[in-house]
Formats: sequence, structure tokens, C-alpha cells
Amino acid sequence: MTAHTLMIQGTTSDAGKSTVVTAICRWLQRQGVSVVPFKPQNMALNSAVTADGGEIGRAQAVQAQACKLAPHTDMNPVLLKPNSDTGAQVIIHGHAITNMEAQDYHHYKTTAMAAVLNSHQRLSAQYQTVIVEGAGSPAEINLRDRDIANMGFAEAVDCPVIIVADIDRGGVFAHLVGTLSLLSQSEQDRVKGFIINRFRGDIALLQSGLDWLEETTGKPVLGVLPYLHDLHLEAEDAINTQQLASDAKFKVIVPVYPRISNHTDFDPLRLHPQVDLQFIAPKAVIPAADLIILPGSKSVRADLDWLRETGWEQAIQKHLRYGGKVIGICGGFQMLGKNIDDPEGIEGHCGQSEGLGLLDITTTLLSTKQLRNATGYLHLDNAAIDGYEIHAGITEGQDLLKPVCQLDTGSDGAMSDDNQVLGTYVHGLFEQTTACNALLNWAGLAQVSSPDYHATREADIERLADMIEGNMDTAALRHLLNLSDN
Repeated sequence: MTAHTLMIQGTTSDAGKSTVVTAICRWLQRQGVSVVPFKPQNMALNSAVTADGGEIGRAQAVQAQACKLAPHTDMNPVLLKPNSDTGAQVIIHGHAITNMEAQDYHHYKTTAMAAVLNSHQRLSAQYQTVIVEGAGSPAEINLRDRDIANMGFAEAVDCPVIIVADIDRGGVFAHLVGTLSLLSQSEQDRVKGFIINRFRGDIALLQSGLDWLEETTGKPVLGVLPYLHDLHLEAEDAINTQQLASDAKFKVIVPVYPRISNHTDFDPLRLHPQVDLQFIAPKAVIPAADLIILPGSKSVRADLDWLRETGWEQAIQKHLRYGGKVIGICGGFQMLGKNIDDPEGIEGHCGQSEGLGLLDITTTLLSTKQLRNATGYLHLDNAAIDGYEIHAGITEGQDLLKPVCQLDTGSDGAMSDDNQVLGTYVHGLFEQTTACNALLNWAGLAQVSSPDYHATREADIERLADMIEGNMDTAALRHLLNLSDN
């Protein structure tokens, strides 16, 4: 058995795998253990640019921060970015290789597994411990054949597994016992214990259930992790629509189109005490706002069609007539222009779409992605920025002569003549305090005082490590990782 690799699997999606991996990574890092995160296969539209110029899931970038490492493509060797209900862009070692339908990808998994094992081998040679995050649930019977994301990987590298379940969902004992029972005998044998996540209440009232679970399965409960109120951790994929209590009057709305990507761009605004950020779901009433932001998209032309079908184009025009401001980021930036041309069918069928016409730009989608970290400053108040670019397309036009950003690699973005509309390819603009202040001030919020988003994220990662220290059997955890006791 691979002594220094430990895999965290879950009974369901969103059971807490990403959170637990992040927590364990920081807990180990604080003790001076060389640790790295790993996710064999991720399916998500939230991604990050790595130091080696590739693309990985956003959750693994956060886990890298927990390890105090720069994100690297080996941390997430296979990333699937859905572009339809049955298909996805396949990214191997940080770079898109093709689009595949689900059936085709199923047959491709053998090749993908080779990439996964190569990455794991490289990380194992460099770090003392590898903390692995599974995907979905290992009990998804229809996905067991050629599995590379859960037990298929664990069996291939012969590593121990801990299964986590979310008690806040209800039915936690059924989730754990049912998941275990659907595994093969060899898979059951490598499950070394359970974690119950997001518990609130009197743990004494849970004890009889824990005793029954251990007696029934023969597996120990290694931890009951408390529900951490106001915890912020960037989402792997699902949009966090939780509305935080605030007296904020400045209204910002973001449409949730079908293939929205990198919505973590708006986490700093969601947490901002002066901002009321709302993600507007499909078919929901579009409310009045001070600022509308069009986010990134994995299928820009299709999502632009969706905007028109759901009334957003008229709402944006009305918003501008009343003096509101509009920001477009990445795919949203492309939508603001006159035309979007996809001659090679990069994001769907070949063709051209008329844009919203709010900026004098045109975009041609190309097969080669632009993947790079972006540092520089905004032309608004010369505010420093530190973000990243992930896009397929070349944008040209007169409004590029009024750029939004000056980056180390050149100018970026465009501003309308009337100063009401701006667009940029740079993700992560709101994470820098000075840039967030400048953008909100441009949008009409006076006396802006943005919190330090990076400090907030770091503090919450520390809270997670404290949670592991206080609520898990850390001796058992060290034993599973073949670490000597302190």
C-alpha cells in the first residue's frame, strides 16, 4: 500500500471532500510535513491558471494555497469542462486536447488514467504526503467501469481511503452504510474510516449512532467535524447563492447562464459589506441594480442566445438608459461586442453571432486557449491587479484603444465612449483590495472600503486546520500517512 497517499472520497457530491482535503493539507503543512493536493479527475467550470501555464480545477488551486504551494497541472491531471448536457472539453495536464461526448470519453478513460498515474508518480517523488480528493461518489454503479476518479484510482495506487458524509443533508448513516455496501470487497477493505461533516448540535445525542455505525461496519469514525458558520471556501463548481446578512444598498446582479464559468470571480463582492450581490437564476425576475456583471462562459454564443431569450438584453439596455454600469468578464466581455465568430466550431456549431453591441469590438474564437497569470494595473486609479486569463479567442476593435488594464504582457480590455460599459479578459479583478475599490467607485459606490479578500481566505483555511486538530483522530490520520508521532 502507498504509505504516503491518502484519498478522501464522499458519499455524494458536495459532501465535503474539497473542504476536508483543504483542511488536512493545511493541518499537515502547519506541522512541517511536505504535502501536496491531488484530484485525478475534476468536472468543473471553475478553473485556475497554474505556474506552469496550464489549467486545473479551482478547488485544487485553493488546496495548493493550503499547502503553501503554487498550483501545478499535476495536482489535477484531468479536467472536464462541460459544454453541453452530454459533452465536455477534455483537458489533460493543463491543456485542452479535444471535445468529447460522454460515451467517447468513457472509452478514453484508459488513456486518461495513464496521465493520472504519471502525475501521481511525479508528486509522490517530490512530496512526503499526497492528499487525494475523489469525485462524486464511489458508489455510482454506472461509472465503476474504467473508473479513474475514485476507487479505480485508489486500487491502482493501493492507497487507503476515508469516506466523508454531510450530516446536514440528513440520512448520514444510510449514506455511509449504503456507500460501503456497494463497494467490492477489496474496495471495502481499503476504507479505513469515516468522517461526518457539518455537524451542529449536542454530540452526545449522536454517540449512539456512531457506536452503531462502527459496530455494523467494523470501521471507525475518525472525526465528527462541526458546521463552521460563515466559512468561505471557493466553490469547485456549484454557485454559492447564500445571501449574507448586510445593510448594503449597492446592488450588483450577475446572470446565471447555463454554462457560466469562473463565478468565483464574484466571491469578493458576495462577501463585501457594502455590496448586495445577487446571482439571478434562469426564469427569475431581473431586478433593478446599480451594476450588472456578465460573467465568463464555456459556450459564449449559446449563452448569449440564452441572455436574449430570457430578457436580459432589454434589461441591460434599460439599465444603461437609467445610468447604470455594465462589466463583462472574459466571455461576458466578448458578448458586449458587435460580433462573435466561431469559424472552427470551437464551442458548438460553426457560425457567427451578433453581440450586444455595447463595445466596438469583434471576437474570433480560436482553438488555442490563452492561459496565463495576469499582473499589472487598472487604468482606473492605477490600482494594482493580480489575476489570470483563460479564454479562446482574439478580440479586435476601436474600443481596445481605451483599455481597462495595463498588464505585463500588454494592454487588456475596452471601455465605451460614454464610460458606462467596460470589458476585460482578466479574472480575479475583485480579489485585490485597491482594484475592487476602483471598480466599485467607477460603478457608482462612493467611499468604498473593500475588505482584504486574501486575508479572509487565509483565515478560513486556518479555521479548517484548527477543525482537524480539535475534532479528528489525528493519531490515526498520521498512522494512515505513515508519519511518526510528534
